[in-house]
Amino acid sequence: MAVAAALWGTDGLLRLPLAEDLPAASVVFWEHVIVAALLLPFLPAAVRALSRCGPREWVAVLLIGGGASALATALFTAAFQTGDPVTPLVLQKLQPLFAMLAAFLILGERLRVGYAAFAVPALLGAWLLAFADPLDVQVSALRTALFATGAAALWASGTVLGRLVSTKLRPRDVTVLRFSIGLPVSAVIVAAQGSPFAVGWGNAPGLLLLAVVPGLLALSLYYMGMQTTPAARATLAELAFPATAAIISVTVLDAHLTMTQWVGLVVVVCSITALSWHERARSETVVVSPGSAKVRT
Repeated sequence: MAVAAALWGTDGLLRLPLAEDLPAASVVFWEHVIVAALLLPFLPAAVRALSRCGPREWVAVLLIGGGASALATALFTAAFQTGDPVTPLVLQKLQPLFAMLAAFLILGERLRVGYAAFAVPALLGAWLLAFADPLDVQVSALRTALFATGAAALWASGTVLGRLVSTKLRPRDVTVLRFSIGLPVSAVIVAAQGSPFAVGWGNAPGLLLLAVVPGLLALSLYYMGMQTTPAARATLAELAFPATAAIISVTVLDAHLTMTQWVGLVVVVCSITALSWHERARSETVVVSPGSAKVRT
C-alpha cells in the first residue's frame, strides 16, 4: 500500500500543469473517461459480483465512486487552482484522523495505545514536510482550505469503505466500479459548473499519464493491499504520498527543502517502515480488525 501511495506522489507533478489550463471538473471527467474505457471489458463481471452483494456493499460502492473518486478529486484539483500548492497537501494530512473515526464507527476496528507510537511521529513528520517553517503556517484562503479538507474527508471515507467492500469484491471489481460510477458523477459536475467537456489534444498526454499512473495503477495496488490491511493502518501507510511528492519536487521541479522538511521526510519514511516491521514481526499488532487472529485480551 505504501507503493500505491508513492505513485500518488506523482499526482501533483501531473495535475498542477493541467489545473493551470483546465477547469477542475474537466480534468476529473477525463481522468474517469480514460480509466473507465481501459476497464470496460471487466465491467460486466464487476456488475455481476456487485449484484451478489447486500445493500451495505451497494451503498459503499456508490459512495466510493461518487464521493471518494469523482467529488474528492474535483475538490483536490480545485484546491490547486484557488490557492498555493502547499495548502492542499497539508490539509490532506487530516485524512488519517477522519479515517480512524470512520473505521471505528463503520468497521468496528480498534486501536491499541501502541498505535500512537507510530501514528504521532508520522503525522508530525508530515507536518514538518509540508511547511518550510512549521511554526509560521499561513493558509492562503478559506476556500482553498475547505476544498482540500473536503477532499481529505472523502478520501478517508473511501479508505474505510474500500476495506468494507474488499471482503466481498475482488480488488479489480472495486476499481472498475469506482471509475464506472465516478464517470457519470463527474459528468454531472462538469455540466453543473458549466465547464467544457472538450479539453484539446494538447492536454491528452498529461491526462493519460494522470489517469493511468496515480489513478489506475496506484488504485489497483491499493485495493490489493486493502484485502488484508485494516483501514487505520492503511491510511498511515498513505503518508508515503507526501514523501514521494517531496522527492519529486526536489529532483524534477527544482524545489528546495528546509532542514525541518528533510527531517519530516525522514520521520515519515521511518515511521511507515517501523509500523510495517512491527505488524509482521510481533504477535500483538497495534491495529486490530474484528476477528483478527492476533488479538490478545
